[in-house]
Amino acid sequence: MAAEAEGLEPQAAAIEDAAGDATEAADAELRLLVGNRLSLDLYPGGCHRLLHLCAQRPPQLGEVEFLQLSGHEDPQLLEATLTQVPRNLQRLRSLVLRGGQHWDVLGACLRGSLTTLPAGLSGLARLAHLDLSFNSLETLPACIPQMRGLSTLLLSYNHLSELPEALGALPSLTFLSVTHNRLQTLPIALGALSTLQRLDLSGNLLDTLPPEIGGLSSLTELNLASNRLQDLPTSLVGLRSLRLLVLHSNLLTSVPTGLVHLPLLTRLDLRDNQLRDVPPELLDAPFVRLQGNPLGEALPAPQSPPGAPVILEMPRLFLNSDVDSFPVTPQGCSVTLACGVRLQFPAGATASPVNIQYRLWLPEPRLVPLGPHDSLLSGVLELQPHGVAFRQKVSLWLLFVPPRIRRCREVVVRTLSGDSWGDLDTHVEEEAPKRLWAHCQVPHFSWFLVVSRPVSNTCLVPPEGTLLCCSGYPGVKVTFPPGATEEPRSVCMQVVRMASRELRALLGEPEAAASPLLCLSQSGGPPSFLQPVTVQLPLPPGVTGLSLDRSCLHLLYRTPLEAAWDDITAQVALELTHLYARFQVTHFSWYWLWYTTKTCVQDLARKAWERLRLHRVNLIALQRRRDPEQVLLQCLPRDKVDATLRRLLDRYRGPEPSDTVEMFEGEKFFAAFEKGIDVDAERPDCVEGRVCFVFYSHLKNVKEVYVTTTLDRQVQAVRGQVSFYRGAVPEEVPEEAKAARQKKGMDTVWIATLPIKLPRLRGSEGLGQGRGPGLSLAPLNLGDAETGFLTQSNLLTVAGRLGPDWPAVALHLGLPYRELQRIRHEFRDDLDGQIRHMLFSWAERQAGQPGAVGLLLRALEQSDRLDVAEEVRAILELGRQKYKDSIQRTSLAPRGLDPADPAAPQSVESAQA
Repeated sequence: MAAEAEGLEPQAAAIEDAAGDATEAADAELRLLVGNRLSLDLYPGGCHRLLHLCAQRPPQLGEVEFLQLSGHEDPQLLEATLTQVPRNLQRLRSLVLRGGQHWDVLGACLRGSLTTLPAGLSGLARLAHLDLSFNSLETLPACIPQMRGLSTLLLSYNHLSELPEALGALPSLTFLSVTHNRLQTLPIALGALSTLQRLDLSGNLLDTLPPEIGGLSSLTELNLASNRLQDLPTSLVGLRSLRLLVLHSNLLTSVPTGLVHLPLLTRLDLRDNQLRDVPPELLDAPFVRLQGNPLGEALPAPQSPPGAPVILEMPRLFLNSDVDSFPVTPQGCSVTLACGVRLQFPAGATASPVNIQYRLWLPEPRLVPLGPHDSLLSGVLELQPHGVAFRQKVSLWLLFVPPRIRRCREVVVRTLSGDSWGDLDTHVEEEAPKRLWAHCQVPHFSWFLVVSRPVSNTCLVPPEGTLLCCSGYPGVKVTFPPGATEEPRSVCMQVVRMASRELRALLGEPEAAASPLLCLSQSGGPPSFLQPVTVQLPLPPGVTGLSLDRSCLHLLYRTPLEAAWDDITAQVALELTHLYARFQVTHFSWYWLWYTTKTCVQDLARKAWERLRLHRVNLIALQRRRDPEQVLLQCLPRDKVDATLRRLLDRYRGPEPSDTVEMFEGEKFFAAFEKGIDVDAERPDCVEGRVCFVFYSHLKNVKEVYVTTTLDRQVQAVRGQVSFYRGAVPEEVPEEAKAARQKKGMDTVWIATLPIKLPRLRGSEGLGQGRGPGLSLAPLNLGDAETGFLTQSNLLTVAGRLGPDWPAVALHLGLPYRELQRIRHEFRDDLDGQIRHMLFSWAERQAGQPGAVGLLLRALEQSDRLDVAEEVRAILELGRQKYKDSIQRTSLAPRGLDPADPAAPQSVESAQA
């Protein structure tokens, strides 16, 4: 008996343990039933959890109105789970069964496995919102047309080739989205949806529209972009409630004239169609967009005789911001990327299908090779796979910022070929006064950027000799005699002009003048010529060969190795005419004629050459009026400061701009907050709390950060400052920085200092207690050290990118609809305030909770903001890397092992350190 008792004891213990585990699991599932929302798409085994709840039937289950399940569940399990929904969740108003939450190895979203719905779901009498996006539906489930109370139906990113006529039987439907499917036709009954207000059919294969679509009397938004429509039914002019009509990226050759007379229409988007002639009413309407159409162009001549087989038109792709790759077949295609880049692959460019990936990089010196007088006009585009050669050249169009100076300058596309950078033959196409394209032909893929440079004239110098002239300055010539080279070599000439008034101001001499600056260069080959070449330069302005004083004329030469200027007047024979000076040289370099009474001009020439390359700028630091912790830092050209401040001062306030300072193109500098204020940021451009900048004169040098303080703001306001320093961020700001601020000139580290004030918090405005427009949050970190943190500054960056998509993100974060309405009302005139208040109030409630960062990522992805989600992942990866580095520095992990690896051995002593 004792033995039997001993044998039963382990069994009893096991039963007791199992019962305990079951109790814990049941408690965990009941905790999911807080409020009227049940989000099971965030947890593994969501269907099993719901089935378990249905078996238990707790009273809270009957109160659920919002249900989310993942479309990546097993199809049979998902169908069995959905069968239980009508009996157990009779109050259900919103059902979300989305896919797109898993990714393949290239980072593309995977569709869910959902292919149908059980017929019993039609019994959900209160269901008003149904989301089946990112799944594998090929036909519309038969139960959907029977859901008479349905107001929102989302079917985007499926495989639907048609919609049933029964869809017209939904009397309450107000929003229908069927984007990115395979629809070729629309049902006639679609026109019977008299309550429909928003219809999105973009990204399909539609070539015609039924005339009955004109019966949608309540329709306010209609999106038919990226289809194959060639004409439109005249019944569209009967949509009297229409406010937004999007038809870009189709094949339209004509549009009904009456569209422009729709009384409420505020935007008609007809970009990238085949419109050659449109009515004058459309051309003059301010809300009509017609870019990308062959307006005014004649029809192309027929390419084949009558009776010949018709050649299919080249496919056209228009990519969204969440797509970073596209396929190219031997048939060729025309591609428009979300970042504004266009590519055209001619037929036969590839022998087999190729998957192209693209990415737009922020400019930095490592990716932006610039000459001494070049200016960057665009971001950096990377196209992969690198180095793959095409059978035919691919056309590339890059948008760029119009250069401020165009005289004797040209715009080129610069690319990396092998180990060296080179410029491609580029044509500038003007779509609008401020919308310019750089068009070039590329033989392979690499990095590409748009640059403004001095006009470059190139020739191939044969052994017989030749003459090279400058197109911008006809008087500048270089004569290559016979025997100057043994083999043909490519020689490039560039000419840069310096204003005489700048030289006079530098030298303090009213009569000083200088000729254009000449540069001779080559790609490879010996650094000198075998025979002297003759250079002709115009004499400095105001000087003639008949009246000049030869002792005041200096020929300057820049030595490449020492990067210094030498006066070589005594070493060459200057031949003077009335307007020109001729001399002979043997080296590739820079040459400059000066006329001045100064005797030692080498150092002055260096300063003048620097002056040619410097840009005069001002620095500003502004704080948002509604949220002083948000600081805008910007570096502006001197002539744009006043206009920028007028635009910003209704939302920001701050001190006067800094004094004018000078910067080189591509120069690094950084901002450091001082005197009790620190920048709270964990992002790639922030090192040790200091914000990094790279100055490019034509691009926006602006960043917004969130600042914090360790001082008590309830006692008094915090008066700090932000200082700007030249160069990359050092390990620590030098102690002599204070003394450096007394220095002037280009050698000083310090640039400027501007005051920053965080106002005193009064009463209920205590840290973390604010709830009004002046919301101020205590320092918070979402996440943990190993998975990465999101700080206030990171969340501020996310808020700045959401824009009008913030309500969708808020709903996916679990915020109730009533709270959204309250935020909209409280910040009704401030979209930025709505976004920040939503995000930061949610973050404050989630502080210290596990899984908050993952919840935010999923919400961004479910709201189709994969671009922001990828940026958040990059920030988290940076934080994880810093965490690993800190563990390594403090010897918490052995050298050579990954500190995050749980299998890494760790001693007791190091663990206690």
